[in-house]
Amino acid sequence: MSAPLVPAPTPVRRPPGLASRVWSVAAVPLVVTVLSVLVGAAIIVFSELLVPGHPFDLGLPLVAYSALLSGAVGNPDAIVSTLVYSTPLVFGGLAVGFGFKAGLFNIGAQGQFLVGALGAVMAGVALADAPAPIAIPLAALAGIIAGGIWGFIPGFLKAVSGAHEVVSTIMLNYVAVQLLAALVSGPLKVPRSPSPVTFDVGNAAFPIILGRNGHLGIALALLAAIFVWWLLYRTTWGFEVRAVGANPDAARYAGMRPKLITIATMTFSGALAGLAGTSVLLGVTHSMTSSFGTTVGFDSIAVALLARSNPLVILPAALLFGGMRAGAGLMQIKAQIPVELVDVLQATILLFLVASPVLRRVLRTGGRRAGPTGVDTIVASTGGEAVAI
Repeated sequence: MSAPLVPAPTPVRRPPGLASRVWSVAAVPLVVTVLSVLVGAAIIVFSELLVPGHPFDLGLPLVAYSALLSGAVGNPDAIVSTLVYSTPLVFGGLAVGFGFKAGLFNIGAQGQFLVGALGAVMAGVALADAPAPIAIPLAALAGIIAGGIWGFIPGFLKAVSGAHEVVSTIMLNYVAVQLLAALVSGPLKVPRSPSPVTFDVGNAAFPIILGRNGHLGIALALLAAIFVWWLLYRTTWGFEVRAVGANPDAARYAGMRPKLITIATMTFSGALAGLAGTSVLLGVTHSMTSSFGTTVGFDSIAVALLARSNPLVILPAALLFGGMRAGAGLMQIKAQIPVELVDVLQATILLFLVASPVLRRVLRTGGRRAGPTGVDTIVASTGGEAVAI
């Protein structure tokens, strides 16, 4: 009589070590950054060949990047400047990344940035003579609410009518620009000023906490990143946001309300983008012109993609982009390289991010295995790449 067949024991899969987990998260951003730097170096070398009589200098990229690095972190003032440039990018990156987690592409961070700054300046001017402990929180809250309202509109339209958030947020960007110009040139304008400008926010300005211009917004950005990470990964609502982003039908079957979550997510995303504008207005400019605006809203998309929408990874990604902006001036002075090279580098980073699935296959950094709770099995498709949530 033959012995009964005994099934072979299933091999126990060991969880990946810390080094493997870190590499899976950092590999693609690091490779993308290195590739963009190499492309920038090639552009520097060959653009100089277009100048008549200019020699072929392979060392010029090294000079340019050395100046860029020195301008970003070469001394304490440069470091503070990098932090100041990075602060609105952290808020904006969190805004875009939070939308990604719900499967929403919030390309309207620029408009929410402007409306948030507009709300902050209106409240700040009204409270300019009030005590700072009262004026600062109320002005910041006004900017957050204004940005949240601007984010609520596309969220509501998507939930009610199915209007795509990319289209509605792009349109609202243009509306925000014209709204700002109309208000600053009209009721908010300083009387008899040679050009449209608002009054100073006075006591509502953020206090300086670091160096010569390191304002309170730097600390708020750090706290915001930690809070958003906690909200996404340690709360029920955060799980629902990630579940809706992965599969709205399955989330609805599980008892969640995707439409309500879509509205709440876009509102919260708009509030974060509004806080980005508030940090610039109350921390740097203290007043607003009719042409007020930066590239923060669009740079935030690249920051969120580079960080793969991870709130904590958004911090170093924003520092990278902020450092480029902070060091661009010194690069132009020392190497005679236009500051627009920074835009080229950032655009190249975004271009390589589009090809990140190919890079991930080459680097063998696939999505994470499912954990005991099954949370890590949820995968959201954002911007053409699979992001483990």
